[in-house]
Amino acid sequence: MKTLIQVAADLQSFFIERGWRFCFIGGVALQRWGRPRLTVDVDVTLLTGYGNEEHYIEALLDRYRGRIHDAAEFALANRVLLLQSKSGVGIDLVFGGLPFEEEAVARATDFEYLPGVTLRTCSAEDLVVMKGFANRTQDWADVESIADRQRGKLNRRYILTHLKPLAEVKGIPEALERIEALIGKDPSQS
Repeated sequence: MKTLIQVAADLQSFFIERGWRFCFIGGVALQRWGRPRLTVDVDVTLLTGYGNEEHYIEALLDRYRGRIHDAAEFALANRVLLLQSKSGVGIDLVFGGLPFEEEAVARATDFEYLPGVTLRTCSAEDLVVMKGFANRTQDWADVESIADRQRGKLNRRYILTHLKPLAEVKGIPEALERIEALIGKDPSQS
């Protein structure tokens, strides 16, 4: 885990030097908000907007190796750049541009993972929204772990307000019911 955090810290420094807006998501953020589990890569959202992604791709591929052949083309088609650090740690870099992603980055806060190593992560609520939208088996286990660890602290209204339009676009209305079952129905936040 230490190597993973160090790779994330190096990536964060790279972003900060360039004035790029970002936040760590996925397994790194889960270490902060849920039950820690083994994670083998660094997931991060980088705000690129739309139409200028090539600038970011070029700078990132100058610094890191692509994990797949034609990483740049894949990134342009899928808005995810698959990188690898010098130590072999995978980096899944999501190009953000949606209003929700902008808000998640704006709401991100720093957390000390190791002595003297602080990383900027998304909020617990934003992580729940992202995991609910991803809608994979592991994501639902992660949502459950966040709900357990953050019991009574999650802003239910925020989560449901932000997940609803994403779930509608993806055609997964059951995600809202599943989220409510996991985070509870707190009447004070209805």
